[in-house]
Amino acid sequence: MSSIIRKISLSVLLAGVVFATNSFAQEVPLLDGVTTRAENNPTVEEGKYKKDAPWVIGMSSFGVNANTWTVQVAHEAQAAADRDKRIAKFVLLDAGFDQKKQVADIEDLIAQKVDAIIVQPVTSTSANASIEKAIAAGIPVVLHTGRIESDAYTTEIQGGAEHFGKVMGDFLVKELGGKGNIWVLRGLAGHPEDTNRYNGLKQSLEGTELKIAAEEHGDWQYDKAKKVCETLYLNDPNVDGIWSSGADMTRACVDVFKQFGTPIPPISGEGNNGFFGQWIADGFKSVSSEYSPAQGAAGIRAAVALLEGKALHKHYDYNPPGWDLEKVKKYYRDDLSANVWWPSELSEEQLKQFYAKQ
Repeated sequence: MSSIIRKISLSVLLAGVVFATNSFAQEVPLLDGVTTRAENNPTVEEGKYKKDAPWVIGMSSFGVNANTWTVQVAHEAQAAADRDKRIAKFVLLDAGFDQKKQVADIEDLIAQKVDAIIVQPVTSTSANASIEKAIAAGIPVVLHTGRIESDAYTTEIQGGAEHFGKVMGDFLVKELGGKGNIWVLRGLAGHPEDTNRYNGLKQSLEGTELKIAAEEHGDWQYDKAKKVCETLYLNDPNVDGIWSSGADMTRACVDVFKQFGTPIPPISGEGNNGFFGQWIADGFKSVSSEYSPAQGAAGIRAAVALLEGKALHKHYDYNPPGWDLEKVKKYYRDDLSANVWWPSELSEEQLKQFYAKQ
């Protein structure tokens, strides 16, 4: 690997940041690939949440240890908070996929009188009432990694889950010529991201002759997905393609096919270093949907912008195109573990601290 790739820096990763198009928001970089929603997108009033530093920012995660991606989101958010010396304290609370715990966590942050709250919802309704309480208390709320059935939050940065799922679905439709049987590996049942990614797949399948032969939840986890794929293979190994909602599940399924010595069918993937290594080594057909864990850092930047008194839009969308093998080769790091996700804003030192191969 070239030394250039090993020295990917924060400045390089942010070089392509998309800025909001309105003049009052042009100085708010959020994340490469993020754009303002074109329609029905009100603006948060300039100066509404302006507050002198130092600040305390709280975050309610739906589950820090859910999988390797959520762990890195926490690292990315903490690193972004540490880089801004105006943030005196960053409080990260883990709901552990418990709706009642998330309610208690957000109310705890309100009681601590934090200056802004970032929420990753457990479900589309789990955080609604607590978010409304935060807003009533004058605390801005930034939402990401899951939509909710309320518009009480201040601003949201949402990875386009339907777009993510459709990138994968379109890949399978093209590779299979619109015909055949596919397995569908979904994420965590009930989580809005799982539901909406699946809706993106269904959009791709409309008007085709592709059939879902099997559909199971692997919870975005390697171990569970491996058991699921082993069971599916033993029941009927004849499958034309696999739609996998997350890279840890993709890695698991690839390993199952290799375990049985069978050719790997076209399978969708995601920006995970372990998956990238598999793809490069085994040369199967795939596409990588992008869903950067640096959304954690973007949430910090949005909170800071609000506390600076800047005007933000209510809705920001993150709909980057899929990656091909050539782009994957530019990011893959054989000196790092399978658990790191791309693109990342972690420094080289942090990448080695958290993800150096043991």
